[in-house]
Amino acid sequence: MKSIIIAFVFITYACNNGKRPIVGATDFQREMNAKFKDATTSPLSASDLKVFKNLKFFEVDSTFVVKGVLKRTPNAEFFEMKTTTNRVSRERVFGIITINLQNKIYHLNVYQGEKSMESTGNEDYLFLPFLDDTNGEESYAGGRYLDLIIPEGDSIVINFNQAYNPYCDYNEKFSCPLVPRENYIDIPVKAGLKKFKHY
Repeated sequence: MKSIIIAFVFITYACNNGKRPIVGATDFQREMNAKFKDATTSPLSASDLKVFKNLKFFEVDSTFVVKGVLKRTPNAEFFEMKTTTNRVSRERVFGIITINLQNKIYHLNVYQGEKSMESTGNEDYLFLPFLDDTNGEESYAGGRYLDLIIPEGDSIVINFNQAYNPYCDYNEKFSCPLVPRENYIDIPVKAGLKKFKHY
């Protein structure tokens, strides 16, 4: 009974202050919605931000949380990854992650950026962009991204429920790395963020 009263008070307070509680089925979804609602962190245009309610996600699906094997490529050289603008992103293939997704084996390149290696707090950051069969229909046409951390060993968990769109899906002013074709997953990955509806 006490918990019901507390919830009622919270909802009443939020409504009285003209604020809606942040929605989302997981911490990731709530964090994303909070980020997009905040004018200081949102990639949305001013017109979209005015009417923004929340992002659209696929239903959370545990079958899209898989354990992969990371084969590191320590001698890989940096290259200029193309973006949606004339800018290039200096990246190297940190390793190749092998996963079993819906009984199919995939080998995905995971990247490490030159800038992130030199940035305090981001030294262990890895970038996993991918394409799949939802692109252009249910998800962003240019593919989606995943953020990873360098593991201690060769085992790494890939949670596609945390896949997100490049900022270019929300605002053309951004410059976004193009997903390399070798990271194409030839099934519909119905997990993570759906494509954005511009209002």
